[in-house]
Amino acid sequence: MAEQATPTTARPPAAAALLEALVAIPGMAADQRRLVLLWGQLGDFDSLEYAQALVPRLADLEAAGIAVQAFAIGNEAGRDRFCAFTGFPAQRLQVRPDAQLHRALDLYPGLQLPIGPWGNLLLMCAGIGSAGTLKEVLRGYTGDRRAPQRIADDEVIEAPPLPPIRGALFARAGGRGFQRPLELATIRLRNMGEVLGQWSTYVPWADHLTQRGGTFLLAEDDTLLHQHRDPGILAFSATMAWPLNFLETHLAG
Repeated sequence: MAEQATPTTARPPAAAALLEALVAIPGMAADQRRLVLLWGQLGDFDSLEYAQALVPRLADLEAAGIAVQAFAIGNEAGRDRFCAFTGFPAQRLQVRPDAQLHRALDLYPGLQLPIGPWGNLLLMCAGIGSAGTLKEVLRGYTGDRRAPQRIADDEVIEAPPLPPIRGALFARAGGRGFQRPLELATIRLRNMGEVLGQWSTYVPWADHLTQRGGTFLLAEDDTLLHQHRDPGILAFSATMAWPLNFLETHLAG
């Protein structure tokens, strides 16, 4: 589902369940803008990729007076591993054993056919009941001149079963200054290798494999400046080429 733009004079209030979740967290009180992220399982493609996109902008968010809080399905061991891998601050990530908060916010639970979470997940990876997934997977392989370069020339990417890849290889094959063919797919392969190698840590329970997340940017008065409800896998933003594009006007303001 695309971003829901709302006139400033008629901004909707944030859901009570979201405000209740924030009230007990230090630094997330009202009277400031807050970026709240709902992720599914910590081992989900979207959770890892969203955190990796957000980490380089955390200083900008702090400078703009926007507090950040994420919620995800998992346990403390998974949180520690996730934060060590992505660089996301552990104190800004609260883990929960279920999708109760996701349900309270009416986030998409994913495909729910009577074939179990794994069967539903595989169908969603094939684009069934998962809007935008196949298009986004393809973009990872073909490249995207609208999107920024993801891997620096001197960076070495380890994404088994591939041998270590130096970023300069992408420059020689496709150029610089934009997302080159296979560049994003290589990052996703690295993420997948990390999760599969530590599966029980990232995903201690398989019950919520299909659960999708959401993004909520709250104003000082608890109204919503922006909201996005993920309609499928790899659809955590309405503008996946620049997933944090919705923040730009708020960082500048």
